[in-house]
Amino acid sequence: MTSILILNGPNLNLLGTRQPEVYGTTTLGDIEAQCTEAARSLGLTLAFAQSNSEGAMVDMIHEARGTHDGLILNAGAYTHTSIALMDAISSVGIPTIELHLSNIHAREEFRHTSYIAKVALGVICGFGAHGYTLALQAMANHLEATS
Repeated sequence: MTSILILNGPNLNLLGTRQPEVYGTTTLGDIEAQCTEAARSLGLTLAFAQSNSEGAMVDMIHEARGTHDGLILNAGAYTHTSIALMDAISSVGIPTIELHLSNIHAREEFRHTSYIAKVALGVICGFGAHGYTLALQAMANHLEATS
């Protein structure tokens, strides 16, 4: 069965209470439950992880190689700063979708730069928690088309 890793970065553990006017009131646990249901209907297995540490995220991306067929990454603020995450994605060769709850292009100028987008299949942003299920569908379509 096809396996997808959904990896969430810094501060996403605070969803539901952190700036609800920007990120909504859905918690990371709620998103995981929605993703688990969506993955089941798509015939995917799913692993879900979150870390506030850039190094731990790099390690999880490395560990995904040979274990997961796709990566959905909400790197949070590391999107705009982390060459290490970009290099990790390039190094493991796992199809990756960049994901954001908010529309990063409608926010502060520094959020308009993404190192992750340079090595991702595509970017989904601005659809709130629903973006996760959109990303799962997009990844399932991509993996089916390339198999």
